[in-house]
Amino acid sequence: MSEKSYNVLFLCTGNSARSIMAEAVLSVMGKGRFNVYSAGSHPNGQVNPFAIEKIKALGYPLDKLRSKSWDEFAEPGAPQMDFIITVCDQAAGEMCPVWPGQPISAHWGFRDPAAATGTDDEKRKVFDEVFRQIMIRSQIFANLPLVTLDKTAIQREIRAIGETMPE
Repeated sequence: MSEKSYNVLFLCTGNSARSIMAEAVLSVMGKGRFNVYSAGSHPNGQVNPFAIEKIKALGYPLDKLRSKSWDEFAEPGAPQMDFIITVCDQAAGEMCPVWPGQPISAHWGFRDPAAATGTDDEKRKVFDEVFRQIMIRSQIFANLPLVTLDKTAIQREIRAIGETMPE
């Protein structure tokens, strides 16, 4: 018998970097256990080129990447989410749509690499750091024994992942 597949939605404000990278990372690390999506409260309409560089190295299909509104996932017929994870502090504080099915929610705050200034190499360094942090948290999440945990335990675990500060 195969394990259940879970729907995960990563939310950020602009949906151009952090949430997009988290979508790609968990999709790859989850090895089919997760259907992963990302969206923004105020999507800027394009994926950051430095995020694309990082995702390209994963082998994740780049044609799946697009900046989109979280409204798409609150409409009738949208996939019902099991997990909603905010990855920026602004989105965590915003009034979210009502998600059907009472998904488990958590906040995994990351520095905004899209706001980095300086040379392209300096910006890449920030993207490298945030990408590494996303990978660490996604790996922990992907390895949770979700089938054997009750909803309260899962909620506690994914919130704890967000409270860890990767090195």
